[in-house]
Amino acid sequence: MKETVNIFEATFDGRVDLGSLGGSERTAAYLYDMPPGNAMCPYHYEYVEEWMLVVAGEASVRTPEGERKVVAGELVRFPAGAAGAHKVANRGAVPCRVMLFSERRAPAVSVYPDSNKLGVWPAGDDAENDLLFVRDTAVPWSHGEDGWDRA
Repeated sequence: MKETVNIFEATFDGRVDLGSLGGSERTAAYLYDMPPGNAMCPYHYEYVEEWMLVVAGEASVRTPEGERKVVAGELVRFPAGAAGAHKVANRGAVPCRVMLFSERRAPAVSVYPDSNKLGVWPAGDDAENDLLFVRDTAVPWSHGEDGWDRA
C-alpha cells in the first residue's frame, strides 16, 4: 500500500485522487469537498458504472429521474451510459464531502448532455491530449482518409 487516507479527517482543497494515492491501476476513487453552493461537476455520464458515497453533509444529485437529496452514509450507483447521467452539488448550508469510485479505464470518455460536449481523457497525466468536442462537429470515421479502401 502506498498511502493511507482517512476519508473523514483528510484536509485538502477540492479533490483528492485516492486511487492513485493507494497505487491502484484498476480503480478510480476520488474524495471531493464541496462548500455550500458549489457543484462537483457538470451534468454528465460515462461509459463505466460509478458509485458515490456521501461521507459528510448532504449532496443534491441530479439524474435523468430528477433531483434528490442524498445524506451522509448513503451510497448511490450511477449505471454506465446515459441512464447514469448525474450532477452532484451542495445546496445545503454546510460543507459536503463525497467519495466517487469506479473502474479506471483509459481512455476515459464523458458525455455532457446539457452542453452537447464529449470529453476524452487518455491514461495518466497527459493533459495535453485531453480532448473536448462539441458533438455536432463529429465527422464520419472515413473523413480525411482518402484512399483508405485501396492498397
